[in-house]
Amino acid sequence: MTQAVILASGSASRRSLLAGAGIDVVAIKPNVDEEAAKQSLRASQTSVRDQAMHLAELKAIKVSQTHSGMVIGGDQMLSLDGEALDKPKDLAEAGSHLRRLSGQTHTLETAIAIAEGGVPVWRHLARPKLTVRRLTDAYIEAYLCQCGEQILATVGAYQLEGLGAQLFNKIEGDYFSILGLPLLPLLDYLRTRRVIEA
Repeated sequence: MTQAVILASGSASRRSLLAGAGIDVVAIKPNVDEEAAKQSLRASQTSVRDQAMHLAELKAIKVSQTHSGMVIGGDQMLSLDGEALDKPKDLAEAGSHLRRLSGQTHTLETAIAIAEGGVPVWRHLARPKLTVRRLTDAYIEAYLCQCGEQILATVGAYQLEGLGAQLFNKIEGDYFSILGLPLLPLLDYLRTRRVIEA
């Protein structure tokens, strides 16, 4: 048996991962201005990993202020040499991102936080590292044409569970965290809280 938990997110991927693991989850989009929060954090030179954690906590806290029970917030940011690359705004920017990532190793700062009653009670940060193989301009154009605008919803302009797998020659870190949710540590915590059976 599991208790219902709230996911403070509109992410279909995170919701799917939780549901697939047998978690009864209700998704509620947090009323958070992420862009304003990012700008403020970057103005104060907050590291990319701390930006991701701040946003994950902000989402969880916001929803938990008006909904009872356990609220999960998550955020993922791509860090390339300490600089954050946000989701591309269009396919041209996606191509620019892929050219920057070509032949480089980047980190996905994948943060998750749980809040109850407006107070954070647990947090975890996973930091998978992914190395993109050298990509030709011709390959990038063909990839963008085949993927279409669905990749604009992802940092790095790729989905590892799809055609994006072809971009890489090395990955360090767990699959779930790359998809945006450190699922195994989360399940451990939910077991300690008896939300799911041990």
